[in-house]
Amino acid sequence: MREIRSRNGWTLKEMSEKSGIPVSTLSKVEHNRLTLSYDKLQQLSQRLNIRMSDLFAEEETADKSPRVTGRRSIGNLDNAVRVTTDNYDYFYLCTDLRQKRMIPIVTRIRAQSAKEFGDLVRHNGEEFIYVIEGGIEVHSEFYDPVRVNAGEGIYLDSSMGHAYVTAEGCDEAVVLGVCSSEDDGLMDSLLNLHG
Repeated sequence: MREIRSRNGWTLKEMSEKSGIPVSTLSKVEHNRLTLSYDKLQQLSQRLNIRMSDLFAEEETADKSPRVTGRRSIGNLDNAVRVTTDNYDYFYLCTDLRQKRMIPIVTRIRAQSAKEFGDLVRHNGEEFIYVIEGGIEVHSEFYDPVRVNAGEGIYLDSSMGHAYVTAEGCDEAVVLGVCSSEDDGLMDSLLNLHG
């Protein structure tokens, strides 16, 4: 937040006026004493006309050197960006890295049926889903539904409409998903699916 404010030459008060978020809240966020809810992050992104993923990334250097491939990030649920929807609880991991080609996500699935889930989702790229707990039923626009149990995974083209719901006999399921794309805007694309 401080880097965004500094880059634009805004005071906390000016950023507050532009974003609609109180000065005291912005100050606490900058000093790591508070985190913003998904709704507030979305509001900030829209009002400041910046990508949502820019709010999660570390400061970018002015050097335009080729990408270094020796990057790393430790991902855990305590530091994940949590997004809650009617169907899922998403935990986006390793959000401190910009321009990732893979987006790791732990997801708790609650939707019990394709009807409850609603319209199939689609986005650029491909994804791999590995079931950690419970079982899921995968619905897609080109294939019959298929059950995937704990210890199994499925790889699919994400541009094909798809939905994950709990399998029969499971109230919830937990999966690890990895979405990938050559599109640098994958994180924004995924976050926009929720809003």
